[in-house]
Amino acid sequence: MTAPADFNIDDGTLRFSGTLTLARIGDLSQRLDALGETPDKIDLSQVERMDTVGAWLVHRIARDHDAEVEGASAEESHLLEQVAAADQPLKIRPENMSSFSRVLERMGTATIRAGQTLIELIGFFGAVLISLGDLALHPRRLRWNAVVRQFEVVGIDALGIIGLMSFLIGIVIAQQGAIQLRQFGAEVFTINLVGRLTLRELGVLMTAIMVAGRSGSAFAAQIGSMKLAEEVDAMRTIGVSPMEALVVPRVIAAFWMMPMLAFYAAMVGLLGGGLFCWFSLDIPPITFVSRIREVVPMTDIWQGLLKAPVFGMIIAIAGCYQGMQVEGNAEAVGLRTTAAVVQSIFLVIVLDAFFAVFFASVGWI
Repeated sequence: MTAPADFNIDDGTLRFSGTLTLARIGDLSQRLDALGETPDKIDLSQVERMDTVGAWLVHRIARDHDAEVEGASAEESHLLEQVAAADQPLKIRPENMSSFSRVLERMGTATIRAGQTLIELIGFFGAVLISLGDLALHPRRLRWNAVVRQFEVVGIDALGIIGLMSFLIGIVIAQQGAIQLRQFGAEVFTINLVGRLTLRELGVLMTAIMVAGRSGSAFAAQIGSMKLAEEVDAMRTIGVSPMEALVVPRVIAAFWMMPMLAFYAAMVGLLGGGLFCWFSLDIPPITFVSRIREVVPMTDIWQGLLKAPVFGMIIAIAGCYQGMQVEGNAEAVGLRTTAAVVQSIFLVIVLDAFFAVFFASVGWI
């Protein structure tokens, strides 16, 4: 049986003996507090065993009396270092800051975090390009089953909701435009408004927002769940690249399906606007179609088709990137999924503004 903890002091040296553990320390702390002398050194050479409680007791005496500890074994020295590192003051209450300073601090933190995320997203985009290059050199490594499955998830399964949304938006655009143009007796120009706005902007933009909310969030949640279950690490262990197995099929599917979905959304939007013009403005369908062919240039269609694959790639990369960043617990999956949707929509709108400036500079107005 181990000896209980004890001590003696001689010539300014406090010598501990026995077992400095919670079960064997007894009233040692009270006896040390009643000690009248101030030790210069603490000797632990006779200590048989020491746990965190004993290490804290030794550290407290050494700290309060500025005493030097000697005679400790390697394990005891490591334990004392850990206890000393944990002996830090804690803030019970946050520092008082003015509302203006707090707002500035949050704005600065958000700006720094956004900049870091942008840099990491660009790096992730580079990794995707490298993986695509490797697959181009070794096409047999491409998982066609996964790509086809993502075609179905991103494209076919989204036809219903995108069609309904585009149909209703076409009706709303025609209805609101007709109300304003009726003041000038120019309801017929509602066709111009519906045609150009749907084919040029709203068709591809609203499709991108729907895909971001539907597929981008799914990408982040799926990959994030796999990351929590350590399936991604298991892939690396068996020699399978997560970029090639998880990210590349989703990026390819979003890249190729977005132009088709955008064109489909534009056509359904025209259908909704045409039906409104037929029933509310007495404009027959043949007149609507003829007017569309006259006022809508091919450049409007090309603008939507050129923007769509870029938007699809951005949505897929943002969703997969956020999924790969999941760690900790299930709450991180929800947070990263939300971040993927917000990030995708933000980047899509920013890129749409750049595309608008570019197309205006080349004369596609």
